[in-house]
Amino acid sequence: MTQTALEAINLIRRFGETRALDEVYFTIPKGQVVSLVGPSGCGKSTLLRTLLWLEPPDDGFVKVGDRYLGKDLSPEGLVRRQSGREIDRIRPRIGMVYQSLNLWPHLTVEQNVTRPQIRVARRRPEDARDKAQALLDRLQIAQLSDRYPGEISGGQKQRVAIARALAMDPEIMLFDEPTSALDPELVGEVLSLLREFADGGMTMMVVTHELAFARDVASRLMFMDHGRIVADGDPNTVISSRKNARVAEFFDRVQAFHPDFRNPHQRRQR
Repeated sequence: MTQTALEAINLIRRFGETRALDEVYFTIPKGQVVSLVGPSGCGKSTLLRTLLWLEPPDDGFVKVGDRYLGKDLSPEGLVRRQSGREIDRIRPRIGMVYQSLNLWPHLTVEQNVTRPQIRVARRRPEDARDKAQALLDRLQIAQLSDRYPGEISGGQKQRVAIARALAMDPEIMLFDEPTSALDPELVGEVLSLLREFADGGMTMMVVTHELAFARDVASRLMFMDHGRIVADGDPNTVISSRKNARVAEFFDRVQAFHPDFRNPHQRRQR
């Protein structure tokens, strides 16, 4: 039986009269790579922040593996809000790489990766440093350990943010537009790294405008519009389907402006 990494159950998030999330449901099994695609302002980043309980939903539940995050639902249907301490224990099971990266500018690369391990995971400093060095070496930036974020490139900062998230041993990684802040020549570098993670069996949910990546690397594509998941399935099927007019219009426009995206059936099988 396939284990569940992350589940959203009827998530609703309101901003005034607007529903940024409108009855969102999905289940992500372990080992699956999900691309989350949709027009700007449709709720993708809000969804990631709600999944982490950084923006608690107005209704609905989040489950990480077999544990609820933020509030529990008992078998009898009773709802209980979790304490801040409980939330802090469960939240690290989700790794997050933010669009703005959120590296601490006053800490070195190594300290950016070790600090959460010591403060949140309660690891010994020497163990945290060993973990950080192993990840920095894996991501080919070990030589930058003593540098500060202001002294390294955008692509290197992205790798530091990924190392910081991976250091907490999450069950699923969330990426919010991982290439949006990069120069064009660095986009391929980061996408190649995500492909490597996917090939290694990492569970991931990637908010992206890199639609060739969404088609070629992800095993599943969810299309979001006006706070709802309106299409969900195999990337080739979602891209080529005519069942939903809004989804069809979106991908028709993509294909009109990006000729290299015209052949979704060339997607590499995973």
